[in-house]
Amino acid sequence: MCYNSKVATVDRRQFLVFYKGKKTPKESLRVKIISGSIESLIDKELMTGYGVRTPHKWFIKKVGLTSKGKSEVKRLMGEQLELKLK
Repeated sequence: MCYNSKVATVDRRQFLVFYKGKKTPKESLRVKIISGSIESLIDKELMTGYGVRTPHKWFIKKVGLTSKGKSEVKRLMGEQLELKLK
């Protein structure tokens, strides 16, 4: 989603589109799963987050890929092969 975007940063609400039409996981857990994934990618220096910091927590509103993240996306897109099922 971030890689194909024409803008540098993407609103984090756009990641909810992935779950559209799916019944699992519960809607209450979707935001928590996305937040954990974004924070993990930020820790690995693949993404940058933009938002508000309170003394106890980050509230990430937008995310963008770093140059390291863009190269990792290119590598993963090249490695993924289609299954040849009959």
